[in-house]
Amino acid sequence: MRFVLSLSALFLSVILLQLSSGGVGPLDALSGLALGFTRGEIGMLGSAHFVGFFIGCWGAPRLLGRVGHARAFAAFTALGAIGLMGHMMLVDPWAWAAMRVASGICIAGCYTVIEGWLMARMENSDRGRATSLYRIADMGAALVAQLLIGVLTPASYISYNVLAILCCAALLPLALSKAPQPVLSEAPRLCPMLAWQRSPLAAFAVVVSALSAATFRMVGPLYGQEIGLTASQIAWFLALFILGGALAQYPTGWLADKYDRRKVLVGISLAAMASCLASALTITGPEAAMINGFIFGVATYPVYSVALAHAHDFAESHERAELSAALLFAYALGAISAPWLASQLIGLFGPASIYGMVAAGHAALLIFGLMRMRARPAPKSRTQYIYAPRTTFLVGRLLRGLREKP
Repeated sequence: MRFVLSLSALFLSVILLQLSSGGVGPLDALSGLALGFTRGEIGMLGSAHFVGFFIGCWGAPRLLGRVGHARAFAAFTALGAIGLMGHMMLVDPWAWAAMRVASGICIAGCYTVIEGWLMARMENSDRGRATSLYRIADMGAALVAQLLIGVLTPASYISYNVLAILCCAALLPLALSKAPQPVLSEAPRLCPMLAWQRSPLAAFAVVVSALSAATFRMVGPLYGQEIGLTASQIAWFLALFILGGALAQYPTGWLADKYDRRKVLVGISLAAMASCLASALTITGPEAAMINGFIFGVATYPVYSVALAHAHDFAESHERAELSAALLFAYALGAISAPWLASQLIGLFGPASIYGMVAAGHAALLIFGLMRMRARPAPKSRTQYIYAPRTTFLVGRLLRGLREKP
């Protein structure tokens, strides 16, 4: 219990940050619809978030090296709050995109500080408990954040102020903590081609993962509005998608540790394609949408973690942090393009086309997976499957020591 309490300030900051950043995407989509933004402009806002996320992942470790953890966290939090409060002062899609870049930088930078702090506080004997609590805090807050749009009025100054207050409140636990700042550690080098060199299938799979996760987090409200869902129903639709993904982690992990992970990825792709087909053909009401959202989360959310585990099967111990960063880089590239592309398809072909885009990605992953199974045998020794948060380039070091199988 003492160990958990010693990390409570960090976990509380994670929860408040996730509530703020997780709520702004759906709120922006509904606000954009209320203000007459085009579908493409709404998709652009989601893409802008991941542009900022990538910039933050790249630049945050360097800022930490210059000013330290506490000052960097304060700077990132201020940037995020400014981006949130500026929405209703300047109602323009391009201005909002710039504000979403600021929010993306904020979330990546703040998570970099938190994960660096966690790494410094953890002993190897406590690493399993600490990372489990971290993932629970992150995923639980992400789920609750989707429900906020059921109570926040779109295009309202008050709604964005509430999210800004949550962002600012994330500063308080760390500012008031008596724990000393950690010693700065060297940031992992970003070697984008390392992921392709170790596992072309894993590199491709994380891009496909972004097609579903990034699209639904950012453009899901647009889809929900197109099929006639209310704001509260859209909130539950998105929350059930995340809940399905969370519940799928354990059985998927069991399969990925027991069988060839390439076969698991092929099986997931088949399940995702079936889910997309069922979802596209059964847009008949809110109940069907909720069920489809949950099943879709079950079928698509674990792809990233399976791909990560598969890539690490071919890596040396000293490469793990850099490999995790390279895979997250590939995910970010997919996440930047996916929301904008999905919004364009909805405008051209209707709401069901969002499932067509994801199904096409998984069909390509299925074919590529079968090709890779013929290219080389499965590795003789395998790392442990771990649900990996897609947070910062430091996450590989945070999970270090859990991945090696005894």
